[in-house]
Parts: sequence; C-alpha cells; structure tokens
Amino acid sequence: MPKRVIIIGAGIGGLTTGALLAKRGYAVKIFDQAIVPGGCASTFKRQGFIFDVGATQVAGLEEGGIHHQIFRELGMEIPTATPCDPACAVFLPNESEPINIWRDPTQWQAERQRQFPQSEPFWQFLQDLFKPSWRFQSRNPVLPPRNLWDLAQLIKALRWDTLFTVPFTLSTVGDALRGFGLDRDRRLRTFLDLQLKLYSQVNAEETALLYAATSMSVSQAPLGLWHLQGSMQVLSDRLVEALEKYGGKLYMRHTVQAIDPKSIQVKVYNQRTQAINWETADQIVANVTVQSLMRLLGDQAPKGYKKRVQNLKPASGAFVVYLGVDRKAIPDRCPPHLQFLDQYEDTRSLFVSVSKEGDGRAPLGQATIIASEFTDIFAWQTEDYENLKTIFTQRAIAQLGKYFNLENHIIYQEAATPRTFSRFTGRDQGMVGGIGMRVSTFSPFGFANRTPLKNIWLVGDCTHPGEGTAGVSYSAMTVVKQISAAD
Repeated sequence: MPKRVIIIGAGIGGLTTGALLAKRGYAVKIFDQAIVPGGCASTFKRQGFIFDVGATQVAGLEEGGIHHQIFRELGMEIPTATPCDPACAVFLPNESEPINIWRDPTQWQAERQRQFPQSEPFWQFLQDLFKPSWRFQSRNPVLPPRNLWDLAQLIKALRWDTLFTVPFTLSTVGDALRGFGLDRDRRLRTFLDLQLKLYSQVNAEETALLYAATSMSVSQAPLGLWHLQGSMQVLSDRLVEALEKYGGKLYMRHTVQAIDPKSIQVKVYNQRTQAINWETADQIVANVTVQSLMRLLGDQAPKGYKKRVQNLKPASGAFVVYLGVDRKAIPDRCPPHLQFLDQYEDTRSLFVSVSKEGDGRAPLGQATIIASEFTDIFAWQTEDYENLKTIFTQRAIAQLGKYFNLENHIIYQEAATPRTFSRFTGRDQGMVGGIGMRVSTFSPFGFANRTPLKNIWLVGDCTHPGEGTAGVSYSAMTVVKQISAAD
C-alpha cells in the first residue's frame, strides 16, 4: 500500500511537492481553501482581462533551472515563456531615465558603471560571492540540516570554493557598502533598497549579503527572469496536470482547520457541503506560512518553535491595483516590469508589471497594468478600511499617471489589500513573500523544511532558499527528497 501524504495548500510549493511525490508512487491529497490553485501565483479574470494575483515573473525556466528540472522529472512540457529584458526599469526620484537591469551581463555592467560611477568593485564582489554560492546551491544542500541525512547532503554540496563565502555569512549588504566606502551614495543605496525589498522583503541594511549576491544576479544570462505566455496560472495548471497524471488528488474549497501531529491527521472543512472530516496520513506537508503552521498546530506546537515564530519581526503585506487599459496608455518600448519611487524620503515605491501584446492577458489592442506596493499588514485592521483603500488606490493611479497615459484609457479597475490576500490565499494576516531574508532567518539560521514534529514538514517561502516561485519550488524538491530518503 502506498504511503499517504497530505499537503496543506495548493500554492506552487504544495503543488510541486504533491506532483513529485505522486510521481514517486505516494498517495497524495492536496487541500486548499481557495477556488483556484496557485496561491499568490494564481490569476483572476475580469471583463476579458487576466490578472496575475501576486507573482508576475518566474525564474528557473532556463536549461538546468529549477523549474526545468521539475518539469523534466514530471515528464511535462515546460511552459512557453520569454525572458524579461530588461528584468526591471527602475526610476529614481526626479529622474526620467531609468536604471535598466539588462539580461546581458556585459550590457548590465556598462549600465551600472554609467549609473553608479566608482561602484564596480562592489558589484564585482557580489559576483565573486554569487558564483560559488550558486554552484553550492546547484548541488542541492539541505539547509538548515536537522538530522544526519540532512547533514550528509550539506557536506556533499561543500567544495573548497564554498569556503570563500563563509566569512560573509553574518554580513549584510549594508556592511558591504560600508566596506567599499559607498554607504553615503544615496542613489546606489536607494536602488539597492528598492530591488532588495522585492526579493528579500527588507532593505539593503538588513538583507543578508549572500542572499543579495544571488538575488541581484539571477536576472542575467544564462539565468534570467521569465514572462509566461498566458498568465502565471500556467505554472500551477501544469503542476495540477502532473499531479493528477500520477494519481494525486486536489481538493479546492477545502479548508484545513487543524493538525494533530500525534495521530498525523488534519481536520478538513468542506466549504461546499459544510462537512468536517479528519483525514489521516503518513506524512503532512504544510505549504503555509510558519505563522499559519503554529495556528494549525495550536497547543501542540513545540514551545521553543512557537516562541521563535512569535519573536519574528512583522512581515510585509501588499496593496495592489489591477488595471485593464487601452494599449494607447502604454508608452512605446515599455519594459515588462518597472519600479517607481517619487521621493527619497518616501519608503513607498510601486512595482509595476505590464502585459505584452498577444501574451494572453488582455484582448487585442488592450493591456493589463498591475502595480503593487508594500504596506503594513496591521494598518488594514481598521473600521475605516474602505476609505483607506480608496486613498491608496487614488495615490497609486496618480503615481502611475506620471508614466502611463491613463486619462480616458482605463477600462477596468480593481484593488487588493492584505485583507484580500488573507481571504483568498489564506496567507496569515495577508503577508506576502515570506519572513524576510535577514541574517537571522537566512540559510543556516532559517526555518527548516523538517519541523521539530515527526512527519510534519514545512514548505514554501518561509523556508530555504526564500521567496519566489523558484525558491518555493526548490524547498519542495528538498522535502520530496527528505521524505523519499526516510522511506
């Protein structure tokens, strides 16, 4: 009889774990409270427009990349995608010319030398850290290790070149800037703050240096960020197809209300029938935030583990405006992704994704614009919610109007807040992007996939190597290998 695995959450991490385990012969059931799979990488449709809920780009589709590996193992065709080039165009305050993050390494080097004179030694240092770090990561280490098998995988991944990175394990990007005498370069620091916030949830002063070395380098060939044909939903749909191909089951609109680690059971509420059942398994994989895992475990959560979660710094939420527009609103040669900051004193920036003609997200002659900004998740726990939502929406559209020709060209408009994300994705308090890649939560100091409770696993952006579809897919592969090795 095949071993039974229950997976809580049909985000990319949960779907990847489920599909890979089903391929290896496990009896897999995935439960998710939402209407459609994909979590923050899902989509919704309005008046002919298809909007990506949260994630709008994907890494790891290149030959040998994490998604390339996964789809090859599953025997599935890799989704059609085009590279984002530039990966992002960043507009600093009072500047009409953006900083373009080009995919070609030589072109990107010339761009940053022009934009940030005297900073090239810093960028070369990041490259020197990235190369051994990437080779180390490609050997599939388990971080942080929690038993002898995990430790053995970590040791296998180590090489002499890895030792070069060890002295910088406790360093931040802020430390590196000071080391190169660049800490007073306002333009450079602001640029780094804007980009790192997208990938690590925190600014340059707090982001772990080794994480930044990777996140600031994956945009360049032979790697890259990719724009999926159709929508981000293509990724999850392909994983669902693989899951079902190998006999796995997906149950949408089924809310897991509790985990009993002693009996290895989950309490499931069927939203359609309102029935409540206890489902039993041999392994339980939670594709949820670590905060949500504590809630599901309740009084059975290990005290030390629970205390660590409670001591985490507040996570970020997102406010997002979704616009369906006439393509006349889009400037010629508009990059697929842009970032705007109006004032240096303002920590609020907009990250913007724009659909391409013919990419399946909008009718012919029209386009989608998705603009998001980070926000305090607790600010939205207010009775003045609708008014606050209106203020944020008007402010975002006014900021977008400085670049896009929006007047009389907006066809459809909608906004989402942390409360929206909490309701539709189940993310704790509507948080996005994990717990922040500070030194205290990165790599050897992060949360392991293997929890302190036997047969209970954690997968997703709260675990190594962090947020993004590539990161959560890597964590899924790690869990699959750990479960397979234990059996």
